[in-house]
Amino acid sequence: MKIKNICCIGAGYVGGPTMAVIAQKNPDINVTVVDINKERIELWNSKDLSKLPVFEPGLDKVVSETRNKNLFFSTEIEKNIDNSEMIFISVNTPTKTYGDGKGMAADLRYVELCARKIAEVAKTDKIVVEKSTLPVKTAAAIKNILDETGSGVKFEILSNPEFLAEGTAMRDLEVPDRVLIGGGQDTSGQIAVDALLKIYSSWVPKENILTTNLWSSELSKLVANAFLAQRISSINSISELCENTGADVDEVAKAIGMDSRIGPKFLKTSVGFGGSCFQKDILNLVYISKSLGLNNVADYWYQVILYNEHQRKRFAKNILNSLYNTVADKKICFLGWSFKKNTNDTRESAAIYVANLLIDELAKIDVFDPKVSEDQIYSDLNYLETRSDKKNREFLSVLNNPYDACKNSHAVAILTEWDEFKKYDWHKIYDSMKKPAFIFDGRNILEKNQLEKIGFIYKGIGKH
Repeated sequence: MKIKNICCIGAGYVGGPTMAVIAQKNPDINVTVVDINKERIELWNSKDLSKLPVFEPGLDKVVSETRNKNLFFSTEIEKNIDNSEMIFISVNTPTKTYGDGKGMAADLRYVELCARKIAEVAKTDKIVVEKSTLPVKTAAAIKNILDETGSGVKFEILSNPEFLAEGTAMRDLEVPDRVLIGGGQDTSGQIAVDALLKIYSSWVPKENILTTNLWSSELSKLVANAFLAQRISSINSISELCENTGADVDEVAKAIGMDSRIGPKFLKTSVGFGGSCFQKDILNLVYISKSLGLNNVADYWYQVILYNEHQRKRFAKNILNSLYNTVADKKICFLGWSFKKNTNDTRESAAIYVANLLIDELAKIDVFDPKVSEDQIYSDLNYLETRSDKKNREFLSVLNNPYDACKNSHAVAILTEWDEFKKYDWHKIYDSMKKPAFIFDGRNILEKNQLEKIGFIYKGIGKH
């Protein structure tokens, strides 16, 4: 089956970059990304590539090469669904904040709306590809909706989870560890799998493309993120032990990472993991396990979440304790708000929770992040519903210059590992701060000895 037109529903962190690369590698296929958010689509179509709604190194180059050639961004959802042979669903699947499964289960209402819209509009047979991270067996629900509400059109459902790390997403798309395609095991299912496989084969070696059944593909995405998050919580738990024994967590991580059975990746301690996937996917795994009566499995994975929350609280408590058990009316400078460097994504960022805890202690916080907007920072804090927007703005300010953010502060807290933070004039920052001047390095990116020579009291994670 030859695919000539692809429609992707959802112009976010996954849909935009993924479709840009698919378009770049398949110039004979027209790829259209659709979204109901008119403002977002306008940003994708902006002549100024610095205004793209998603910041990923290298994304602007790929968009400039393909946009309005065979890559298009549109709000015309129905038209593009109808015109396409293959439709990717790449909408948000947040954790439910209401009803059964509140706080754990994935909220699938946007996915269901997509399925119903496809069924309503489609006049010809379609291949529908799950790109969003979804619970096991979601494909069955989508298929049921399509078959029951469609007008005799045949639908094949594929699972094609993304394994992108934000900040390196373009490289992950260009040279993926693996591409996973799950599909039906019957003849029509395998024809659909082959159609998607051919698209990826235009640049990905076939040995790196793994085909499975639908359920294995859906579960593999959740399990991959759970294992990665588990490693982060594991090394973070050791960081606490290091601080109380005189060991250095970086030295411990290097020593165990040289064991070929363990490896060095995801052994970097921090103030805690964030992002759109790790917490959401583990909670999803916990919910699925509980619903199947597998309580020991659920309890095991839930500990990863609990330790991550503990690490954030521990970081905030360390700031409070170090500043003589009170931060009331003291200015704390936050360098970084995004959940990791090289992205403007702030979902589940540790900075949000640490700021919230310190504001509870009446601290004044100035924030600088090179890519996150002021509106996004206030939106993140307001989402917690701890206090009013007016109150949050009373205690937290967003600045456009890092030196202004640090000026007159009692402490600087590094919340994101942006490379530029290492290059700052720390002598200048020290001179502008209240004394004693503290640095709380939540990413262990700065040189402890150099900063202590300047006069800072440096406190890293997992360092005595």
